[in-house]
Amino acid sequence: MGRKILFVTTDQQRYDTLGCNGGNIARTPVVDALAAHGVRYERAVPQSVVCMPSRSTILTGQYPSTHGVWMNGVPLPVDAPSVAAQLYRAGYRTALVGKPHFEPFLDPFGKFTENSLSGQGRETAENQPWFDGSTGPHRGFEHLEFATHGGAGQLHYARWLMANHPEAIGMFYPVLDATFEVNAAGGGDTNAPQVRMNAMPKEWYHTDWVADRTISWLNSLQADDDWFCWMSFPDPHHPWDPPESEIGRINWHDVDLPANYPTSAAEREAVLDAKPRHWRKWYDGELVSNYEAPKHWVPATLTADQLREVTALNAVECELIDEALGRVMAAISARGWGDDVDVIFTTDHGELGGDFGLMFKGPYHVDGLMRLPLIWRPAPSAGLQPSVVSRPVGLIDLAPTFCAIAGLTPADWMQGTPLPVHDVDADQRGIDCVLTEWDSELFGVAVHLRTITRDGWVCTAYKPGYVHDGTEGELYNLADDPLQRANLWGDPAYAAARRDLVAELWDRQPPEHSPRLALVAPV
Repeated sequence: MGRKILFVTTDQQRYDTLGCNGGNIARTPVVDALAAHGVRYERAVPQSVVCMPSRSTILTGQYPSTHGVWMNGVPLPVDAPSVAAQLYRAGYRTALVGKPHFEPFLDPFGKFTENSLSGQGRETAENQPWFDGSTGPHRGFEHLEFATHGGAGQLHYARWLMANHPEAIGMFYPVLDATFEVNAAGGGDTNAPQVRMNAMPKEWYHTDWVADRTISWLNSLQADDDWFCWMSFPDPHHPWDPPESEIGRINWHDVDLPANYPTSAAEREAVLDAKPRHWRKWYDGELVSNYEAPKHWVPATLTADQLREVTALNAVECELIDEALGRVMAAISARGWGDDVDVIFTTDHGELGGDFGLMFKGPYHVDGLMRLPLIWRPAPSAGLQPSVVSRPVGLIDLAPTFCAIAGLTPADWMQGTPLPVHDVDADQRGIDCVLTEWDSELFGVAVHLRTITRDGWVCTAYKPGYVHDGTEGELYNLADDPLQRANLWGDPAYAAARRDLVAELWDRQPPEHSPRLALVAPV
């Protein structure tokens, strides 16, 4: 028997929402305990700050430029490299329960496997083409059960609701409006965007469903099976509509405003004006470059009370995830596997959460979106000591880490490296920088960013696009400016640091997928 792997992802979760990372709103004792007995990463960075490219990086161990999913709505090829396939081939039982998002959700004709599978009554799609010319289960997963942020659609959770609780379908916030744009309608006490009071019982909500279905699959396994289970919670991604029975956990009136929310409009505007033009244009409602940010919502209208309410609801969702994970951990212990299970907890990208007066996500390479929670609790039988890693690591490092846990050599096509277990390990292996990409072309608006995180700096260079001529950039000294308000890109005093970082940024660019994959849906 080898080490088993429980891989837990959330969607769009900030670093500071966990108690172990200094958060003081949501109570997260389960994840905090994993951190206390494992490795906590202080600067885990995604290779994209939007869902589909980032999730494809986790699965393939490749940068978006290489796996080809350059923005939401670009499907990951079925025969793309997959760490799950590597583990399946090595004898691991494999499952993904929850949100996949390797293929577009807006798929009215059921073109994509991940949207049509639940209606076919199959556990997976067999004999799918794999990256090496062989065939196997879909992306290497022998068991698939899917959910997303609501009760409508074709996925397993939606069909379960329809079959068992059809009255609940309409309780969620409607993600899209009548014109198929992301809904800008407000709700709750403050009329905050993407907020709704959801009358659904907690037991029907997708967070509990994902945990229930994970436990069911784990209980179907033999005691001596080695397994890799990706449990993927749709929350705390917007909309913020947790069960109404749970919102009393946190009184939004008592929530402090985020540290990086400038409280006056003049201060917000001054900070944004020091950044490239698309920052202020989005704030003023003049430019939307990401489909998941409501097209008809203007960030400048966000009030302090709206931000407090959204922050509280987000925290409630984080608490529900923590409790659901606790139930899964108890089920693992009941099976006698506790000493042999590695648990890795992270998210695909962050949430602006009021930083600079902004919400949601987009082409903004700052900590709200780029500093992620990442916890690795190695199997107790491995004998590794708890530690905190301050060196930058990436989600691109997860696939080779899974291989290392399973005793496999990471595949040649993986572009990351197994996660370091402490800073000395990182230094000995030369782990000192991480790259992040953004490419989008939405509503005729093209935005292209490349970022390097290294030595306490975050440096972003812009390619020519809709509002950029290719000379723009951002440069932040994290030690002196942890909130990333002072853009040093144009400061002559930092020209040498800028030149050095930009040179390494371009030198390290990964190979690009050819041909370029087509955008087929907005999300």
